[in-house]
Amino acid sequence: MRIDVLCSDPRHPILPGLVQWCEAHGATLHGDMGTLEGGDFLFLISCQQLIGPVLRARYRHTLVLHASDLPAGRGMSPHVWQVLEGAGRITVTLLDAADPVDSGDIWQQLVFTLDGHELCNEINARLFAAEFELMAWALAHCDGRAARAQVGEPSHYPRRRPEDSRIDPHKPLAEQFNLLRVADPERYPAFFELHGHRYEIVLRKVGEVE
Repeated sequence: MRIDVLCSDPRHPILPGLVQWCEAHGATLHGDMGTLEGGDFLFLISCQQLIGPVLRARYRHTLVLHASDLPAGRGMSPHVWQVLEGAGRITVTLLDAADPVDSGDIWQQLVFTLDGHELCNEINARLFAAEFELMAWALAHCDGRAARAQVGEPSHYPRRRPEDSRIDPHKPLAEQFNLLRVADPERYPAFFELHGHRYEIVLRKVGEVE
C-alpha cells in the first residue's frame, strides 16, 4: 500500500508526531505537493497548499483532517476559534478532500474534551492524538465503507493572524485566559503593547493548586 502524508508547514508542532506515525505505518512524509506521485492514500495535514482534482485523482483516497463538526466551522484553525468561543468538546472530522475546501464527504469523527485549563501544547496533544487515530482508521476501513455527505448550512472561520494573539493589558487576566492558552508560543505568541514597547508572553503551567 502506498501512503503519502503532506504537511506543508515546516514549523507545525504536529511534525514530530507525523514522522513517528509515518514510520509506524510505512508512509512517506512530504513537505511540498510537488513531490507527490500518486498511490493509495494521501493525507493532507495542516496543508496550506491547494490540492486540485488532477492530483487528487492519482490517489484512491485523498483525505483531510479538520477539527470541527462539519459543515459547521469550515476554514482555518477551527479548534482555536472554538476554544475562544468557550467550547469544551472538539469534534475532529476525517473527510474527502474536495472543492470547495472542507466540503467533502465525511468518513468518521472523533470527539475530545477540554476542561478549560489546558495550554496550547496540551490542546495540541489531544487534537493530534485524535488525528492519528483517524488516519489509522482510514487505512483499515475506507476501502470497505462509504462516506456520507455533509448536511446542514456551513459556517466559516477566518485565517488567524499574528494580530489575533494580542492581549489587552487593561483587561482582567481571567477574561483573556482562553486567548492566552491557545496562542502558539513559537509561531503566534501572545503579546501586548504598553509604555511604548511590545512584549511577548510565555505561559507555563507549573501544577495544580491544593
